[in-house]
Amino acid sequence: MLNINLEKALNRQVNREMYSAYLYLSMAAYLESRKLPGFSNWMKVQAREEMTHAMRIFDYIHDQGARVTLDAIEAPPPEWADPTAVALNVYEHEQAVTAMIKDIAMMAEKENDQNTRNMLQWFLDEQEEEEESAEELLEKARRAGGLVGGYGELDRELAQREFHPPGSQKKPNIT
Repeated sequence: MLNINLEKALNRQVNREMYSAYLYLSMAAYLESRKLPGFSNWMKVQAREEMTHAMRIFDYIHDQGARVTLDAIEAPPPEWADPTAVALNVYEHEQAVTAMIKDIAMMAEKENDQNTRNMLQWFLDEQEEEEESAEELLEKARRAGGLVGGYGELDRELAQREFHPPGSQKKPNIT
């Protein structure tokens, strides 16, 4: 059985993972409006990953005999200055998510809840990959933003990204 504080923290994290999916879908919509379907594809793949993260925590809470309680999901911003600003937001958001998960992992350690700590290790490893992917996207967007037609070339590259469920055998392509 989960400690009540961990149960609340994990429920908040389900909400934050759902917000992440909303955020990436909002970014996808913005990028579609800018006629950048490849960038939009990258964000849609990211949104699907975030949904799998939310469901992984959702299932864990139930597996531990606790109850998932869902709160309203905050509305994400609808606009950004340009695709580079979107990429910067992605990178900063992934860093914030990593910090949230680290906080819950520290709470699990203080509560001596090894099962939860072990489950969160998967997320910490996943977040390392997420931050690397976001940083790579940001660097490419910064370079492309300074070139005539640069976003177009990067857009074609980002269109190749496919969804692979986290933890699947196939290594996801970052861009």
